[in-house]
Amino acid sequence: MSTASAETPTGKMPVLMAVCLAALVLPLGFSGGAVATPAIASDLGGGPTALNWITNAFMLTFGSSLMAAGALADQFGRKRLFTTGIAAFALLSLALSLAPTILVLDLLRAGQGFAAAAALAGGTAALAQEFEGRARTRAFSLLGTTFGVGLAFGPLLAGVLIAAFGWRAIFLSGTIIGLLSLLLTVGRMRESRDPGAVRLDHAGALAFTAMLGLFTYGVIEAPGIGWSHPIVVGGLLGAAAMLIAFILVEMRSERPMLDLSLFRYPRFVGVQVLPVATCYCYVVLLVLLPLRFIGVAGLGEIDAGLLLAALSAPMLVVPLAASYLVRWLPAGVLSGAGLLVAAIGLFWLGRVDPASGGADVVLPMLFIGIGTGLPWGLMDGLSVSVVPKERAGMATGIFSTTRVAGEGVALAIANAALAALAKARLAALIPQHQQHGQDVSQAAQRLAIGDVRGASAILPNLTESDIRESYAVAFQHLSIALIAITIVSAFVILVLLGRRGSQTEDASEDSFSNHEPARRAEV
Repeated sequence: MSTASAETPTGKMPVLMAVCLAALVLPLGFSGGAVATPAIASDLGGGPTALNWITNAFMLTFGSSLMAAGALADQFGRKRLFTTGIAAFALLSLALSLAPTILVLDLLRAGQGFAAAAALAGGTAALAQEFEGRARTRAFSLLGTTFGVGLAFGPLLAGVLIAAFGWRAIFLSGTIIGLLSLLLTVGRMRESRDPGAVRLDHAGALAFTAMLGLFTYGVIEAPGIGWSHPIVVGGLLGAAAMLIAFILVEMRSERPMLDLSLFRYPRFVGVQVLPVATCYCYVVLLVLLPLRFIGVAGLGEIDAGLLLAALSAPMLVVPLAASYLVRWLPAGVLSGAGLLVAAIGLFWLGRVDPASGGADVVLPMLFIGIGTGLPWGLMDGLSVSVVPKERAGMATGIFSTTRVAGEGVALAIANAALAALAKARLAALIPQHQQHGQDVSQAAQRLAIGDVRGASAILPNLTESDIRESYAVAFQHLSIALIAITIVSAFVILVLLGRRGSQTEDASEDSFSNHEPARRAEV
């Protein structure tokens, strides 16, 4: 691998800017798609399952290919993979802006997920080679902040674009930002590789992708056809089988895609819990709340985006503040405390009328945004401090996979749970002798994506007021589950990361180096 660059920090800024632009555009496509879903449905049609795949197709391929992308970055070059990924992302975004049908759009979104994985894995691994010590911590904190801002402000930008130009402009903006990132990269980012990297672990990559695909498919289909349906049961059992196969493959591989021995270290496990926790207290809301504001509360796309700014505004300040607070407090303490604050916000939000606006929803969303911002600003820097620098591709691949695959799984579970809870409430409102011939399951799926009118048309015996009340009860019950996951995660993180490590907080050395010096490759 090439030696460290002698460039000044200022000279490295274009590289940091290029990767941050990629980290901005990737989540824009994710969260912006939620706001665009009603407009896309109006233009291209499609049932609840097809519309759910607008987000889930992207998240599935994105999350399932990140670890493989990290390994490819180490083997073939971080710069090469980053430029290839961001160029493909820009081209696919252009194709999405021209998609003629919902099926074509879903397929293109799947391809866009693979491109996003290459760009993110290559870019983050390249950053780990450009910066050292505290400069690396600050760079990754800025990267995490940018990713959070893109994820959070996607709904507002999407609302503005839809109102001005239509939903296709959302994807066209990805083309423009992707090309800007590519221009900053050319001639400025150094090429680097891991000299010990070997060929891609194809068996592991296939098993992992199959596992996520089968699980996501089963969970998405379950609300419509039932959890006991052979397709759902087969998908979930197949996912379990693929998980076992993946573990066995990685245990026997000479150069595994995922080094399972790392999970023996408590601090490594704690770092992986951080993105999982933020999925359930923050990320799922970025998809559920736009649908709630637009479909249930009847707001326009711009108004919905403005309301969501309360959830996202803390991401401009809190993550960067966390990177400074970690000098005095352990990262685990800050992260655990932040998650408990987010849990309070979730409890508050779950008891607000879905048709409410203003301070009723702004204040609880601020609590959630502030609480989530603390771990969000720390976890990217922590992720690269737990393996040797030369294995940065694996480190970022594992962490990014945990984050993105966790987001995809969390969204699938949250959508399925909301639909199931809505179904139970709707069924309770309809007398038993009147339920015959009424598709409560289909109405619940419509309600889960905020389509109150569609659900009301399916269940004419219920008023729109009954439908909205059913959504409110379902969302309240879902929030209880999200709170429980958040609180449990907070205590796990406090136990695993609560004490200050000798090296992790400053990210200057590998925290495993004292345990496994033989793992460090020569530069």
